[in-house]
Amino acid sequence: MPGYSVAPKQTLSMQTRDGVRLDADVYIPEGEGPFPVLLMRQPYGRAIASTVVYAHPIWYASHGYIVVIQDVRGRGSSEGTFELFAKEGEDGYDTVQWAASLPGSDGQVGMYGFSYQGMTQLHAAAAQPPALKVLAPAMVGNDLYADWAYENGALLLQAGLGWALQLAAETARRKGQVEAYQQLYQAARNLPLTGIKPAYPDILAELAPDSFFHQWLKHPQPDDYWSGLTPDLSRVDLPMLHIGGWFDPYLRGDLRRFHGQVSQSSQPHQLWVGPWSHIPWGRRSGEVDFGDNANSPMDGVQVRWFDRFLKADPADLLTEAPIRLFEMGTNRWLSLKQWPRTQAYRYFLTSSGLAAIRLDDGALSDSPPANASCDLLVHDPWRPVPSLGGHSSVPSGAFERSAIDSRSDVLTYTTRSLLSAISVAGDVKLRLYCAADAPCFDLSAVLSVVRPSGQVINFTQGYCRVEHQEASLAHPRLISLPLQASCFHLSPDDALRLSLSAASFPAYPINPGTGEPAADVETIRQRVITIAIYHGPDHESCLMAARAERDDIAIG
Repeated sequence: MPGYSVAPKQTLSMQTRDGVRLDADVYIPEGEGPFPVLLMRQPYGRAIASTVVYAHPIWYASHGYIVVIQDVRGRGSSEGTFELFAKEGEDGYDTVQWAASLPGSDGQVGMYGFSYQGMTQLHAAAAQPPALKVLAPAMVGNDLYADWAYENGALLLQAGLGWALQLAAETARRKGQVEAYQQLYQAARNLPLTGIKPAYPDILAELAPDSFFHQWLKHPQPDDYWSGLTPDLSRVDLPMLHIGGWFDPYLRGDLRRFHGQVSQSSQPHQLWVGPWSHIPWGRRSGEVDFGDNANSPMDGVQVRWFDRFLKADPADLLTEAPIRLFEMGTNRWLSLKQWPRTQAYRYFLTSSGLAAIRLDDGALSDSPPANASCDLLVHDPWRPVPSLGGHSSVPSGAFERSAIDSRSDVLTYTTRSLLSAISVAGDVKLRLYCAADAPCFDLSAVLSVVRPSGQVINFTQGYCRVEHQEASLAHPRLISLPLQASCFHLSPDDALRLSLSAASFPAYPINPGTGEPAADVETIRQRVITIAIYHGPDHESCLMAARAERDDIAIG
């Protein structure tokens, strides 16, 4: 154990401004202080302390920090009623100031944690407690609508419902409701998606009437409900270490926050993105082993970050490139001076019209197609295209998907075997001319590598809900579909493939074609939808991807 020995854990309590008791485990180094404080506030029982992705608090305390792991209001043994993010600003402020006044503290507080624990950092920062000096938010978006609940207008069903059932089970446990807890426990592990309204299962209404998921379903568009729970970071000027994963559902929020803070802040910011799912942060993601370099370095990185801003460590941390991206394929970390901006790759969709039937028909071409054509995709809700990996499915990550690409309700467009390597880094976007015989439909896009062996491995994906209105296959409209940002390398003889479908279930609910919110959709009203993807001189549907310029790469 480095540095300091650590005293036995203490459990301490504080009172919020409205008199609610919040409990925390406190780990204190044995040695001459005072010490800065590292604070994590979380809703899953403080004993876990996010050790699913981080080292134990004792490890952090051994580096010369008082570590405080607190149960948020209404969770663990803390008093009060749990309401998703409703009190995290006020409670965060009160907790930061309380932690700064602990015996042995030097009055400075840094916060760390991922997911909900990341959001508690952002809410506390928005409240601006004087003792808060530095943050390390990981895998968290601060826009609750666009980063958590919905993706381009489509509900994140599997992730959102699973989380709602988990938190509802914890509420039942706290109340001693054994039967309700067991039912919710079972439902969380086998999602109840076969009822009359798949996105709104009866168990939530019956056993979790106060679940946040009811509100998520009632507000399918951004409105005051969402803005009221979103932390306002416009006045926050703190150094932040931003941590994301290529297969994490909140990556778009991590990137939006990083770019926003860099543009407004006078303080340093760093961004690390690994080849990780939400949980765990290791060398394997899905079915792919990304090697030793993919083992999480973030505990050591965080200690260096906190040492710099809480201990005035003179190490050359701030002379390093601010962006570290893990490049899948070469399985190495790239250090970048700036986020990749060059749109280096443009591939045009083309086919003879059989991209749904033959894997060798649809193509991604460097040149615009000379002839007009269109591919027809028939979506049957009885057998929707299943979700597999990526950032939105459970489990997430990289998977072999050749069986899905062989379905006749999946359009595939593939480059020829590459003559030279390509390296994608940064934003990936899809521009499509499409039409449908329904006023509303969904589009799922998956980008994969096709190995010479025929193995197909997904790297990134995107999903959107399209309001078409005309309900005619003869009137295409242009849509833009952003895929998850990524960083990957393809070798000569590999090929790049784009796969399009009208579903990715149960990651997202099945679109009935009517334009109804997901909460109102009954299984019996789901209908077959035909979608047309146009490509040709007048309809240049294309895939666009960025890369890092050599001058922007500080370290290979």
